[in-house]
Amino acid sequence: MGEVAYYTTGCKRGKAYAIALTNAPHSFVGRTASLVQGAKDQGHFKAIMNSIGTALLVLVMFFILAAWIGGFFRHLKIATPSDSSVNLLHYALILLIVGVPVGLPVVTTTTLAVGAAYLAKQKAIVQKLTAIESLAGVDVLCSDKTGTLTANQLSIREPYVAEGQDVNWMMAVAALASSHNLKSLDPIDKVTILTIKRYPKAREILGQGWRTEKFTPFDPVSKRITAVCHMGGDRYTCAKGAPKAILNLSECDQQTAALFREKDREFARRGFRSLGVAYQKNDEPWTLLGLLSMFDPPREDTAQTIIEAQQLGVPVKMLTGDAMAIAKETCKMLALGTKVYNSQKLIHGGLTGTTQHDLVERADGFAEVFPEHKYQVVEMLQQRGHLTAMTGDGVNDAPSLKKADCGIAVEGASEAAQAAADIVFLAPGLSTIVLAIKTSRQIFQRMKGYIQYRIALCIHLEIYLVTSMIIINETIRAELIVFIALFADLATVAVAYDNAHSEQRPVEWQLPKIWIISVVLGILLALATWVVRGAMYLPNGGIVQNFGSVQEILFLEVALTENWLIFVTRGGKTWPSFQLIGAILGVDALATIFAVFGWLSGGVSDATNPADHWGQRQDGWVDIVTVVVIWAYSIGVTVVIAIVYYLLNKITWLDDLGRKDRQHKDPVIENTIAALSKLAIEHAHGKDGVERYTLATKAAEESDDE
Repeated sequence: MGEVAYYTTGCKRGKAYAIALTNAPHSFVGRTASLVQGAKDQGHFKAIMNSIGTALLVLVMFFILAAWIGGFFRHLKIATPSDSSVNLLHYALILLIVGVPVGLPVVTTTTLAVGAAYLAKQKAIVQKLTAIESLAGVDVLCSDKTGTLTANQLSIREPYVAEGQDVNWMMAVAALASSHNLKSLDPIDKVTILTIKRYPKAREILGQGWRTEKFTPFDPVSKRITAVCHMGGDRYTCAKGAPKAILNLSECDQQTAALFREKDREFARRGFRSLGVAYQKNDEPWTLLGLLSMFDPPREDTAQTIIEAQQLGVPVKMLTGDAMAIAKETCKMLALGTKVYNSQKLIHGGLTGTTQHDLVERADGFAEVFPEHKYQVVEMLQQRGHLTAMTGDGVNDAPSLKKADCGIAVEGASEAAQAAADIVFLAPGLSTIVLAIKTSRQIFQRMKGYIQYRIALCIHLEIYLVTSMIIINETIRAELIVFIALFADLATVAVAYDNAHSEQRPVEWQLPKIWIISVVLGILLALATWVVRGAMYLPNGGIVQNFGSVQEILFLEVALTENWLIFVTRGGKTWPSFQLIGAILGVDALATIFAVFGWLSGGVSDATNPADHWGQRQDGWVDIVTVVVIWAYSIGVTVVIAIVYYLLNKITWLDDLGRKDRQHKDPVIENTIAALSKLAIEHAHGKDGVERYTLATKAAEESDDE
């Protein structure tokens, strides 16, 4: 009396009147929760994009510094001559334009958005775009049973009736011990009432003028529903609930109790959920009537879906609140494996941190779980380096859906589950998840191909332009560089609509591999551009046939080889889509027109060419034969780069470079966290009246067993 009950204090039983001293946001735990909510997690995908952007920015600064140092040795001015790109400010501007990938967030976000629209057509609503990338890398799927793996359509099979009792009376008592609120009937109460249709005599009993005095709904402490009813001057207390709870009410002999328990176990072995039924007349002892056997059949497509998910490298773990025997029987039906453990092993099994984690990794499922158990399973898998998805439909699934890397609310899920989830399925069952995984992996391949392409482009122009600035004091005009960057980004927005293949195993960002391949491709592109520039030093102009412009020839070669690089990095397992081909050909045609008519070439003032035996027109035009030669040369460069790209992807050590350890173990950390989880802050008043907070071992929870 008079003590403070703190937020998150657990209450086992009873009622109390209390005065609220403060509201949640201003309580100690509330302030902690607000800190957690305030610490916005940038997400896995955003972290990857930030790391790539930061690395490219550092590279740009390095190349700008190199270009300026070269410029100082050549006595270049900072901003003059103003009509030329050969000055230090233009050098910096040009390198910033090519080195900062302004199109990277646009293309990746567009790709994710188009993928989300496609998933929406398949009845999967994406609430967070980055969830698509997470789903592509998921390697463990935890799933609730009821309503997800099963149809959530309970049916009562043949009941067990205790010796000397009438089945009709038992069904009538079960119906009386059901909710009377028809608008929000519990599924168990609903199926109980509907089953009365099969028992006409039970309906006659219920039509004898019963009056309900008091109704006590199900609660997890008593584990039963109780209704006090009157009929013909007698008071009947009807009860329906967990078999153990109902058996504890009655005072039956040991033989009846043993038979009752055996029937309960038999029903569980067959995958049935049991409900005990008993009644008390006036003040007489409770009478045990029998057991209702309820069956929630697996969905027709669940077993096939689980097999397909396993083939995609995503094993499924079932988390259910049902009894162990029911969980094992369901796992057998669904070919999930029978390594199913009781949830008590997670907390009260006497296991250390590392052993607990091993158990969770090894298990096919857990039975008799509460929301905190589901949350704990997801957390342990994440601590081991697994990208974890969680599916569920109830309020009790919301914490684990929020915790998972990709939370999925299935069809018919509660509002709480939908709010906590990243993806919401509108189609029943889990069948949509296989399609969602395949689609998300296709989207991932598009983004990965584009990012390799974009890094290679930055490397290409940075290497060529800086070496050109230092060696021959020449660059490509800033105006043309702007169009090169525009062409590269505009054309590749169509990557969002490209055809892509789906990997058979979970995908991940192998940044070291991506960088190595992209740098190699960028260096090859830079060498190809230098070959073109070097050929123009030949007395006959090399690739120049009649007349041309150094600026426009370089512009066309860079634009063509860069645009066609996307056909290499996207991979060769599928043909490119007509949208991507159309976009690339469109900008190629525009680049060719630029070259033919000498747009923005700046005349010959920006070109340094000691060989004056071939003609450079003042208007910057390039003859058609030279344009054809450049096209043929660019095609040859692309073929060589495609061969190199193919060979790089065949190197075994490179293929595994950067892959995350999905079974990472850190016994010290895991054991420390396990030890801390067994401690709690204890609040007490000392003899001197001073409040004290001490760290103490948590009290073991009372067992609900007999």
